[in-house]
Amino acid sequence: MPAHGKHRRPRRRPVSQSLALVGTGGVALALPLITPAVAGAAPVSGAPEFAARTVSAAAAAPAAVKAPAAPAAARTYTVVSGDSLSLIAQKKGIQGGWKGLYKANRTAVGDNPSLIHPGLELTLRRDSAEAAAPKAKKAATTERASRSERRAAAPASTGTGASAAAPAAAAPAKAAPVAATNYADNLDGWIRESLAIMGQHGIPGSYDGILRNVMRESSGNPQAINLWDSNAVAGTPSKGLLQVIEPTFLAYHVPGTSMDLFDPVANITAACNYAADRYGSIDNVNGAY
Repeated sequence: MPAHGKHRRPRRRPVSQSLALVGTGGVALALPLITPAVAGAAPVSGAPEFAARTVSAAAAAPAAVKAPAAPAAARTYTVVSGDSLSLIAQKKGIQGGWKGLYKANRTAVGDNPSLIHPGLELTLRRDSAEAAAPKAKKAATTERASRSERRAAAPASTGTGASAAAPAAAAPAKAAPVAATNYADNLDGWIRESLAIMGQHGIPGSYDGILRNVMRESSGNPQAINLWDSNAVAGTPSKGLLQVIEPTFLAYHVPGTSMDLFDPVANITAACNYAADRYGSIDNVNGAY
């Protein structure tokens, strides 16, 4: 008899094997049955194939690109008869006033901002019209919020008897409004009122500088008019306390003052505004300007 020995097991192949019985004329044959791998089986996490598919999917997704907003078109204004840079700046709410408007249109206007002719097309800066409103709106919003906070902080009175009779906490006293200054209707009063307005608009100048130039130009007569110099010959005579021609008055007119060139305060303030732009201050003017 053959000796009992250990039989080695055949090595398993990587493919799955099973037996199928097939009938062949009464004899059953054992045939190997190969089972294919399940289609679509998930690969091992971290395998190179998985990483490749992930990268490919990410690359396939189109990136959302935000298109830049188109800049707002610059606005323009066509000059009409009677216009001045000051009036246009005031009407259109130009940030920086007539100086900002002149700076944006210096090439078109030329060296003299006092002289602009009808039909001239001016460029208005994009932020000019929106610049005037935010400060007032913000102040109103702050004031409403302040009033709401004061109402919320005030305790409600619900008691009866002695506690109800107790006076409520006194509200903070409001500051008394500052009384309007009354200026004398004479040269001294006109200069002092002009200086107050100039201070509000940051226009430099002193009492002595204004007085010196007024006495030289008009001897203190607010109705003075020059009918003989070159300005008069050109049809724009010098008028008022500081002998200002009408185009210059309109270009350098300060909002809040009269539009009458002969008005003493308006005349002084516009002339000082012009002198500040050309000479730094009315104090630097010591002759015809």
